[in-house]
Amino acid sequence: MQSKTKIAFKRIGIALLWSGVLIGFMVLLVAAVREKDHTKCKGLKITLKGDDRNAFIDEKDIKALINNSKDRKQNPVGMLISDINIGNLERIVERDPWVRSAELFIDNNEVLNIEVVQRDPLARVFTFSGNSFYLDEQGERIPVSDRFSARVPVFTGFPTDAMQLKKEDSLLYTQMGEMARFIATDTFWNAQVEQVIITGDRKFEFIPKLGDHVVVFGEGTDIAAKFNKLLVFYREGLNKAGWNTYSRLNIAYHEEVIGTRRDGKSAPPPPMYKDSTVADVAMDDDDHSTPAPATTPKPAAAKPKADKPAATKKPAARKPEKKAEGPKPKAVYNKPNRNRN
Repeated sequence: MQSKTKIAFKRIGIALLWSGVLIGFMVLLVAAVREKDHTKCKGLKITLKGDDRNAFIDEKDIKALINNSKDRKQNPVGMLISDINIGNLERIVERDPWVRSAELFIDNNEVLNIEVVQRDPLARVFTFSGNSFYLDEQGERIPVSDRFSARVPVFTGFPTDAMQLKKEDSLLYTQMGEMARFIATDTFWNAQVEQVIITGDRKFEFIPKLGDHVVVFGEGTDIAAKFNKLLVFYREGLNKAGWNTYSRLNIAYHEEVIGTRRDGKSAPPPPMYKDSTVADVAMDDDDHSTPAPATTPKPAAAKPKADKPAATKKPAARKPEKKAEGPKPKAVYNKPNRNRN
């Protein structure tokens, strides 16, 4: 019985000890908070997160937002920490159109830390009226800066300036954003694509840096598949046919590339794609010409011996006339079946 009493008192003592420790910790914490609240902010520390190559804002801009001239009381430096409205300052910083989010806190050195996540532009969009804006990775608009121009692909011919888009314009806007995101994340195409043209029927074309041709992209669907198909054609087709052979490359169709020749002359196609000069590729009627008929040859003279039949020489066929020059022939690239044995 006595041993049970000792165990109970021991447990009570341990509980009281931990309670005292907890209370002491709370007292110290409250005292530290009160002391911190009665100290003054000693300075600002600004951290910018995002792509430094396309930065629309810098530390001076953030300080200007905090130390705005309209309300000098917003300047936190020198203010009591208890008087600084952290939430209000965050809202002020986030109102900047080039700021995605902001987080503010005061560290143990009484310094106000401002961590800003910038908006990263993926493309610049020009409308029919000549106005422009940047498109970020979330598909939101960023206004153009007077003192900075981001080095991103340009989309021209967007049909409206309205913020509230119609159904067909909203679909085009979504496709444009997806195409811009793919180009931005692919090293090769990010270096290749400078300008994307939005056509009148809401489709896309672009002029790459490498080569002198227009790529007809079609609708903004199957983006990765179309770009990968074009890359294969670059590697296995143009390297053999020549980079200046075609004026237009159409990749809008499934698993094929249709090329329009620049000079209209026939050339042997590379083995990995079908050329319009090959018989199994359909061409317009104007592109075909019928060869002139061969002349009937005269029979050759008989040999002296009468017991052997006379031999005749093979007729020499007349060369067909040159084909009349018509529309530029095209070449069709069918994606090779790599699973074939």
